[in-house]
Amino acid sequence: MRNRKKPLDHLTIRGFKSIRNLENFELKSLNVFIGANGSGKSNLISFFRMLHALIDGKLNDFIRSGGGISDFLFNGRKVTSQMEFETHFGLRGYRFTIKPGSMEDCFLADEARYYDRGSSGWWSLGDSPDGQSRMVREAKNPIGDSQYSKPVYEAIVSWQIYHFHDTGETAPMRHSEIIQDNRVLRFNASNIAPYLLRLRNECEEAYREIRDAVRLVMPFFDDFLLDVTEYGPKQMVNLSWQQRGSDYPMQPYQLSDGSIRFICLVTALLQPDPPSTIIIDEPELGLHPSAISILAELMQYASTRTQLIIATQSPALIDNFGVEDVIVVRRQDGASTFERLQAADYNVWLENYSVGELWSKNVIPGGPVYE
Repeated sequence: MRNRKKPLDHLTIRGFKSIRNLENFELKSLNVFIGANGSGKSNLISFFRMLHALIDGKLNDFIRSGGGISDFLFNGRKVTSQMEFETHFGLRGYRFTIKPGSMEDCFLADEARYYDRGSSGWWSLGDSPDGQSRMVREAKNPIGDSQYSKPVYEAIVSWQIYHFHDTGETAPMRHSEIIQDNRVLRFNASNIAPYLLRLRNECEEAYREIRDAVRLVMPFFDDFLLDVTEYGPKQMVNLSWQQRGSDYPMQPYQLSDGSIRFICLVTALLQPDPPSTIIIDEPELGLHPSAISILAELMQYASTRTQLIIATQSPALIDNFGVEDVIVVRRQDGASTFERLQAADYNVWLENYSVGELWSKNVIPGGPVYE
């Protein structure tokens, strides 16, 4: 069977949070979004979270947990009557409209899938008053139009958001997980230990790359231990590890927040069968500047194997990328704008300054806008 996982080529968002109009925006293999606090970077990431909630059949749960539909519409119900979204990936596409319900819920309208082959174009799936996607229903139904909706569904499911901000003592990544939960790295790395254990057993090269990358930032780190412990009928494993020059088993709680977050980031970027698109918000949190440089190198390598969408405020991180990898997010007249930089506009400056320095000096306009 042909691989149906496709990265996102073009994206349109209208009326969503601070994004009044993002029209047919092109996404490449490496996309680094920078901007001041409140510019709209996190709202772009929020779109992908909402899309996953829709695919999982939990759209209205997502809307309610975010404060209700009024908080998602650009400047509220009085200004914006609906939100419109359109995605294109390879020969296929998916679009939908979200309209407010009578309370603070919502319903789907104008849902359609696209196939750019011959005269097919857009195929309307109609409206869904309950907020449940008809495309998803078709994709999971072995009869009917599953052959048309399934590639769309599989492409969108393959876009993975990773969120490693929670590294506290109660964070799932610091605790044991059953060894069977090992096929795909979860969004919050709650199963990182069984996932690494599977790689060590089945994909030694990928495991070795992850281990060696961790050693670059943590010179005291020798290897993961990943010993399986039996709890009755369960077999569980946690992120235990070994220090260089010692045979004493170290536990996850003995890793700093930055160290365990870096381990999760490295694992996501170097996994042997990555999602078609990886989305990460503020990956630089808690990392030393030298670790940020190594992280950027890993991102550049990962972008040759998958698509990366990164949101950041770190000059140290964007120092490691080309100008054309960077998209500046700004507020203009109360709305978020998105502009991919062009190298020709900064060639003279780049003779003496790095990309991060140009942003810090506001030559690349990414600072706060006072309206």
